[in-house]
Amino acid sequence: MSKILLVDDEDRFRTSLARRLRTRGYDVVDVDNGEDAIKKIRADSEIDIAVLDLKMPGMDGIQTLKELRAFNPAIQAIMLTGHGSLDSAKEAGRLEAFKYLQKPCTVEELETVLEEAKEEVVFAKARHEIVHHPPE
Repeated sequence: MSKILLVDDEDRFRTSLARRLRTRGYDVVDVDNGEDAIKKIRADSEIDIAVLDLKMPGMDGIQTLKELRAFNPAIQAIMLTGHGSLDSAKEAGRLEAFKYLQKPCTVEELETVLEEAKEEVVFAKARHEIVHHPPE
């Protein structure tokens, strides 16, 4: 099973979403900033999907995605924002973000996108010649 990294500076939103995803069977690691996200991805090779808030103090979601991709080019990123703009959507697309969702989105909508991203992880690992270990 893919492990999910949830990165959002809004504590109540992040912890609530992480809890709701865990009750649905997802393995979720959550942090409140881009710098900690990078530390987590370097320490845990099982993280295949990142759900990133676009607007965060310090390192924003776009910069965080660039850094995560430098370390793990096959990671699938779902960008979440309540402050979407055409420019940020274009930048996320240029970085090959898997999806760009507006906040708030329903857990069901996010779950659908997570399932699609899990399938894409297999193809991305093959493209980048990363060994995929299917769940046992």
